[in-house]
Amino acid sequence: MIEVLQFEFMRNALMAGLLASLICGVIGSLIVINRLVFLSGGIAHSAYGGIGLAFFLGLPFMAGAFFFSFLSAMIMAAVSTRSKQRADTIIGVMWAVGMAVGILLIDITPGYNVDLMSYLFGSILSVPRSDLLIMAIAGGAILLLVFYFFNDLLIMSYDEEFALVRGVPVRRLYYMLIGIVAITVVMMVQVVGLILVIALLTIPPYIAEKYTKSLVQMMVLSCMLGMAFTTGGLWISYRLDLTSGAVIIFLAGSGFFLSLVLDSLITLNKRRLTIKSHQEMSG
Repeated sequence: MIEVLQFEFMRNALMAGLLASLICGVIGSLIVINRLVFLSGGIAHSAYGGIGLAFFLGLPFMAGAFFFSFLSAMIMAAVSTRSKQRADTIIGVMWAVGMAVGILLIDITPGYNVDLMSYLFGSILSVPRSDLLIMAIAGGAILLLVFYFFNDLLIMSYDEEFALVRGVPVRRLYYMLIGIVAITVVMMVQVVGLILVIALLTIPPYIAEKYTKSLVQMMVLSCMLGMAFTTGGLWISYRLDLTSGAVIIFLAGSGFFLSLVLDSLITLNKRRLTIKSHQEMSG
């Protein structure tokens, strides 16, 4: 791995992957324990509408994507708090409409021929230092905000009724969390791609949740797993001349299925020990 770092583009890619893993590990843990995976996917895909809007109006990418994603996120948050039974339907509709609007706006923008697939899979190997700086500053602000409200978020995530009794502003915190997810997605979609953002927001936290006993432990392990997936993926993609983002996602997916197999083996072993224990007691 050391010889790979002699290239600046690989150093930038590694830093982008580590920063993304750190931010997604923390925010993704909150997404997983609050069961917001589908909602975060809807926010991520609605960013396509913002990308199309930015190109159509001649605005900076960040401005258009942030406006559209944040607006969509607030609508989804409002629907999910008022009518949880219909939340999945509304999120699915906005997911599809956001992507369709983005593609249509790109189609009717004169003089532009933008490949939206580049935003889907990103280009982690072409991340400039300027984007790394933006990621570091915005990511630092997001993490400070999360840890400032950490105790309230912790109570809200595990017991919403108790949080209300304690006087925790649950609704405002929920809207803040959804807004943070929108900012995180917009900040990283151009750098590492939409699919990789979703993968890092969901797979490492899901794995970490099963092997930790507290939210802090879950966040730490999730960050470590994300860093392992991105570092390993970059090294494998360099060695085998493969697409980096796809390799990272494949590696994370492999870790996910490996954890499922490990869980099954542990459960099977516990059942065998229980049966053996009962047989010894009856004998």
